[in-house]
Amino acid sequence: MRQPRTDRGRLLLVLVLAAAVTVFTATVPLLRDWFDLRVYHGAVHQWVHDGGRLYDYRVPGTAYGFTYPPFAALAMLPMALLGLGAAIAVTLVLNLAALTLVLRILVGPGRRRLGWYGCALGACSLALFEPLRDTVSFGQVNVLLLALVLTDGWLLAIGRGRWAGVGIGLAAAVKLTPALFIVLLLLARRWRAAGVATAVAAGASALTAWAAPDASRFYWTEAMWDTNRIGRLAYVSNQSLQGVLARLDQPDRAVWATVAVLVLCVWAWRARRAVAARDWTAAFALTGLAACLVSPITWVHHLVWLLPSFAVLVRAGHPRVAGALYAVLCTSVVWLWTDDPSGVDGFLGANAYAWITLGLLLGLPTGQSRSARRSVSRRTRAVAPAPSPAAPTIAPVSGHPGPP
Repeated sequence: MRQPRTDRGRLLLVLVLAAAVTVFTATVPLLRDWFDLRVYHGAVHQWVHDGGRLYDYRVPGTAYGFTYPPFAALAMLPMALLGLGAAIAVTLVLNLAALTLVLRILVGPGRRRLGWYGCALGACSLALFEPLRDTVSFGQVNVLLLALVLTDGWLLAIGRGRWAGVGIGLAAAVKLTPALFIVLLLLARRWRAAGVATAVAAGASALTAWAAPDASRFYWTEAMWDTNRIGRLAYVSNQSLQGVLARLDQPDRAVWATVAVLVLCVWAWRARRAVAARDWTAAFALTGLAACLVSPITWVHHLVWLLPSFAVLVRAGHPRVAGALYAVLCTSVVWLWTDDPSGVDGFLGANAYAWITLGLLLGLPTGQSRSARRSVSRRTRAVAPAPSPAAPTIAPVSGHPGPP
């Protein structure tokens, strides 16, 4: 596509794209009506104001209630002072701030070259990304957790790892899946960061056990092991490996455990290579991919953890691959098989996001990008030692090209 060369043409293109995005998001996606936020808000209000048990709350007319570790409820206690409308407004602001931080980390210094036009195109693209749309529409916490974890990766990448681990520890205390990033720190032999993350997660859980012993006891002994509290494993929104197996009518936990172990072995091998190349962005991207695959439940909105992978692909010189995969994740295609995921088309289409996640885990580039390698090569040629004055000068042979 030929890009407009004038500011007026660029503004017109941005306005057209913004209108198209608005029409798309108003008609194609399933709007979630802040459902998860209503779970958080209702559970905290019942817990604080009505004296009810945290995990007994159910959204009226549904069987769904609070499913996170009790520290998440402790962190959400300010909701007890707010009405639902105010809670929605605060959540939108927090998600926008977290997304801004995530983009600053992933884009890096290159963001200064984007200008208003690049930022506007990026905003339109992000508005189409289904996991991000669902995170906002549900009132979910995924982007906040992603920001906490990536901040630790950024600290490690710039050599300021003294405080690295705090974000990962907090994220793991709110939701169990980010605990895999602690294992990444151990693989990378970042013992201090791994210790900080473990201490923060354990300390947050211990604080909650002291403040809310009944809720903590119930979660760690019962609710944590009951996947039925979260939803049906075979539901098409579950784009984890266990979701794929459930849609194949293969509920055997041993099969899922075997596949999960194989995926974790691949992840450990590739993550260690990324760390050896000092490519922390790729290492954290691979860990997010593996966590989505091996988690028993990975709803579509959890796939915001794929955003770092697209940044890695673009940085490594594969923007077309990144664009194609990103476009699929904007289509809501998996919902076409909500009622019947059987057959070859169901196997491929209903699990499309899981296949993308698995493909990225297997093929995501690690190490220096193509542009970085070319830059290093140019610098190497520029500082190559000059020929010794004592060496004889050899005239180029006629017909052969001279030095570049």
